[in-house]
Amino acid sequence: MQRAVVLGGSYAGLFAARVLSDHADEVVVIEADGHVDGGTGRGAPQRQQLHALLGMGHTQLEAQFPGITRELVDAGALLGSRSAVQFYVDGVQKARVPGDQNQMIGATRPFIEEHVRRRVLGIPNIRIQAGQAQDLIIRGSRVVGVQYSADEAAGPASGTGAELEADLVVDAMGRSSRLGTWLQNQGWDAAPMERMRIDVGYATATFKRGRELPDTVIAHATPGPASGYQPTLCEPGAIAAVEGSRWAVAISGYAGHRPGRDPDQFRDRMLRCVAPLQEIAEHCEMDSEVMPYTFRESQRREFKRLTRFPGGLVAVGDSVASVNPIYGQGLTLAAVQAASLSAHLRSGVSVHAPAWGYFRRIGGVVDAAWSLSTSADLAQPHVNGPYPRGYRFTRWAGDKITQASVIDPIVNSAFMDVLHMRAHPKSLTRPRVLLRTARVLATS
Repeated sequence: MQRAVVLGGSYAGLFAARVLSDHADEVVVIEADGHVDGGTGRGAPQRQQLHALLGMGHTQLEAQFPGITRELVDAGALLGSRSAVQFYVDGVQKARVPGDQNQMIGATRPFIEEHVRRRVLGIPNIRIQAGQAQDLIIRGSRVVGVQYSADEAAGPASGTGAELEADLVVDAMGRSSRLGTWLQNQGWDAAPMERMRIDVGYATATFKRGRELPDTVIAHATPGPASGYQPTLCEPGAIAAVEGSRWAVAISGYAGHRPGRDPDQFRDRMLRCVAPLQEIAEHCEMDSEVMPYTFRESQRREFKRLTRFPGGLVAVGDSVASVNPIYGQGLTLAAVQAASLSAHLRSGVSVHAPAWGYFRRIGGVVDAAWSLSTSADLAQPHVNGPYPRGYRFTRWAGDKITQASVIDPIVNSAFMDVLHMRAHPKSLTRPRVLLRTARVLATS
């Protein structure tokens, strides 16, 4: 390729730009939020919330940016594994998994994203153009460029109606992507959208970190089968030891149990959560406001269901799928999709042809993330479907495996492989996992 253009410079767009730099002479990232020369920009509205980088996401981060883990730690992030990463269900800590498969980075999303951006901007054939994408330029059966309005301070391409030719355009515009409208306006079909209304809310605040919890980097608590997935035995919440000697703390809840901005109520809910959150609530000073965020629905655009699609065009990140953020899948999904794009391009296909191979590649991981998150959301009484085929068995088996994972490290190892997106949720229905679950529960 001579030029690839990425629409959006958030996490997904930066990863896409990184992999495209191996395949194109020039990669241009069009970013409207001021992410130029290391600027922080305003970014996505949920950017300041506590984010998790799951195991597969960490693997992809290090693969695309070798040595970045050490760079993050040297700059103040923490790297946790084994007992420093704790998961609780209904207030009970899950069985410890042997080895370092639960290794996770304690850092805020802006901190990780800024280090990724610095690495990307250091690649000679990548540049960021401040501006707002306005439309696709389609000739015949393929996309040949984009129209955009440039930031007047960004250089000679300023003003409305600027155009940029491209061999490949990547939609990384997020949940509110206008790609479907642009395609329909030029006689193409938009990808069918699947939605699930979940009405979840969460809020994040930071606390000054001292000597408390010296052996904890990540702790995550969620309701489970014993409480009917309701916050009766334990408030759902999470903490991460992050840069700047701080704790990032998140509290979540569905429907009428969504957290608000009141710091006293936030601290009270921490006191009704597991021991690590209680200790922070009792001994640490809050040093930020409480920042709430409401996530109304999970959604995914099913490009693989289309029968015709222009060549020279793909989508990544939340432009493809955006699922319940309390499961921490977003950053990892973006990274895996970028790796899939690289694999697609390495296969030797023409970028000017419809990218069916790419959409098939990402279909498996998107389906897995959707299955995991929506199956859990359907346990909430206010979430009324759509129910997937075999949901009753899946829910029953999932409850039993969750119960066994609290007790048994082998079952929990299989469970955590799915949670960290190293394995498909269907792997939990393998006979050896189900038999082990049955034995554990029969003898407990």
